[in-house]
Amino acid sequence: MVILNQIGEARTALLELIEQSDNIVAFTGAGISTECGVPDFRSKDSPWMRYKPIEFNLFLSDVLMREEAWRRKFALDDIYSMAQPGRGHYALANLVQQGKISAIITQNIDNLHQMSGVDDEHIIELHGNGTYATCLSCGLRHELANVRHDFETTGAAPECRSCGGPVKSATISFGQSMPEEAMQRAHDVTRACDLFLAIGSSLVVYPAAAFPLLAAQNNARLVILNGEATPLDSEADLILRGDIGDILEPFSS
Repeated sequence: MVILNQIGEARTALLELIEQSDNIVAFTGAGISTECGVPDFRSKDSPWMRYKPIEFNLFLSDVLMREEAWRRKFALDDIYSMAQPGRGHYALANLVQQGKISAIITQNIDNLHQMSGVDDEHIIELHGNGTYATCLSCGLRHELANVRHDFETTGAAPECRSCGGPVKSATISFGQSMPEEAMQRAHDVTRACDLFLAIGSSLVVYPAAAFPLLAAQNNARLVILNGEATPLDSEADLILRGDIGDILEPFSS
């Protein structure tokens, strides 16, 4: 395990590994989006602590909790809905376009990887996407602008325009099952890669945090880029400690 704190050394070491690799998978957490104005869930005074997500079982069982969940959802949207991709997002998008990165596995729900130019086929969203909603009964997609208009007009929890089922933000809530297809895709690309870049994740939320370890166990080189130590640092070949945008900026063009 090598730990690099100097930005120049970190950039050089990462470039060497990228050039030596044929199939790279990036794994991103909240840290890649904080420079974009998206709050980190665990940071002190985080808006997520003021507007804590409603647990899935409560959302299902209590219409008042569904209404409260939507109130909190739109309050958070007002805080970061104008966020734009940062240097890290554009760096990964550029590496995808070059054919170096085959997939981006993300814990984030902010849609910033898509906004940076990465096609959906290269993105695996483990925790869903907060920029639209779906019906929990029939799966129909609902656009947030329409949902918000109806909610603010009536004050009632939205129902599906097709089947009348409950409509929920297309994110994975506490207590909700992880998406099987996304988890399987993430498993497959992780086992196939030769370099795994874990970027901006605390690596404490499971089962998502198991993917870096899976990569290492399958003989891929593991790089952890984060501002703080993680529980998986001892498994990494290289640890880059510093500002994510600063370290990845040269790869964005």
